[in-house]
Amino acid sequence: VQLQASGGGLVQAGGSLRLSCAASVRTFSRYGMGWFRQAPGKEREFVATINYSGGVTYYADSVKGRFTISRDNAKNTGYPQMNSLKPEDTGVYYCASSATQYISVMLREYNYWGQGTLVTVSS
Repeated sequence: VQLQASGGGLVQAGGSLRLSCAASVRTFSRYGMGWFRQAPGKEREFVATINYSGGVTYYADSVKGRFTISRDNAKNTGYPQMNSLKPEDTGVYYCASSATQYISVMLREYNYWGQGTLVTVSS
């Protein structure tokens, strides 16, 4: 499975961005999906996750109420809609496909990763 993340860019604080993650195979729809981010000099951290059907989601406290994760299995694509962006949201955002159907906050439970897309939020 290859994952292609896109949609990053430079945005002012309070603005919005919608990232996309396109998968190369239809089996993407059988597995959970997650988004993680990595700020300069920091470890990669969990942002949001969605189960295989899109019916269950879970968010990091830092983005809850501002980010919405979704997926379109007919297009093999997942999305986080990111609103009310803050400078601390700056980082490289990675999408990942889980080894199971379920949501997960653990990096080790994801076996395929996209290349990352940079989000920069200016104050």
